[in-house]
Amino acid sequence: MQTIEQQLKEIKIVPVIAIEDKNNAVPLAKVLIENGLPCAEITFRTEAAVESIRLMREAYPTLLIGAGTVLTTQQVDDAIDAGADFIVSPGLNPTTVTYCQEKNIPIIPGVNNPSLVEQAMSLGLKTVKFFPAEPSGGLSMLKALSAVYPVSFMPTGGISPTNVSDYLALPSVVACGGTWMVPNAMINNGDWKGLTQLVKDVNN
Repeated sequence: MQTIEQQLKEIKIVPVIAIEDKNNAVPLAKVLIENGLPCAEITFRTEAAVESIRLMREAYPTLLIGAGTVLTTQQVDDAIDAGADFIVSPGLNPTTVTYCQEKNIPIIPGVNNPSLVEQAMSLGLKTVKFFPAEPSGGLSMLKALSAVYPVSFMPTGGISPTNVSDYLALPSVVACGGTWMVPNAMINNGDWKGLTQLVKDVNN
């Protein structure tokens, strides 16, 4: 069985999604899977997050689902109960990390400087989220961190079609998180045809 890191490395792009209406969850998952992007990071920024994960999991058991913007142990429990495969957090909270480890669910916490990378390593983590990527120094900062630390990164924050290739070219990058292929307005309007094209473009 592949690890989360191995699956992310194959997928390369993780759509970061804030679903406001749970009824859009399954149609969106269908677009992602059928167009070569079988992964979704559903952020806990909306009240529909937990139910959206649950509906996606029931409809598409093979979809790789991350629960994003997880800030508390209660949200970890909610994500696990809903069927999430892994947890993503914007920062490095040792309490959340150790709780996920106790629950045996992978967590990819956010870091953006050497001290946080070292703290992540001290907690036994090998993959972290570089967030917010562009405001934190972008490629030059990530290259500097990668030169000294034996960890893998998932850059998120300011990633776009214009720079994603540069990030993915770094050996230390397992995948990039982004929102450009899943705009909220298109999801809320049910523009599945438009979303299909954006998702297809990611793989070209």
